[in-house]
Amino acid sequence: MPTTTATTSTATTTTLGRSLLTLVALSTSVSCYLADWNETHVKNPRWPPHARFHNGQTMSMGLCLGTLTAYYTWRMTPNAAAEKDSLTTAALIGTLYWVTGMSAILYPGTKWEDPEFGERSPQKAVFGTHVVLCWIGWWLEMRRLRRLS
Repeated sequence: MPTTTATTSTATTTTLGRSLLTLVALSTSVSCYLADWNETHVKNPRWPPHARFHNGQTMSMGLCLGTLTAYYTWRMTPNAAAEKDSLTTAALIGTLYWVTGMSAILYPGTKWEDPEFGERSPQKAVFGTHVVLCWIGWWLEMRRLRRLS
């Protein structure tokens, strides 16, 4: 006869840490479409088809990473150790889009903006803020779970 284990997961508890992870998840899923579905990217007549392909790939990746971040932030787990693992996975996945976005400037010939749109670089602050918020959320949750144990 199988035995059942009591679930000690607090995944249904809304906390500041989980809220920050969720905010990053939602932003990761949506912001790439808001930022790129315009004349600077998808509708830029200067962009060749293959550049648009990679932009579409990047937007879809943001949606997938954001969805996974939300899943691992809120999924039910059988115990506190699994909950910590799930939240760590959420934070790692939640920062992938933003860290890779920051690393893109390191490739030869890249710029933050196409020349016709100026020399701004809003990505630095936006990408960095998402990484910081994600790890603050993770830290708050780890601290909360340590206090519960």
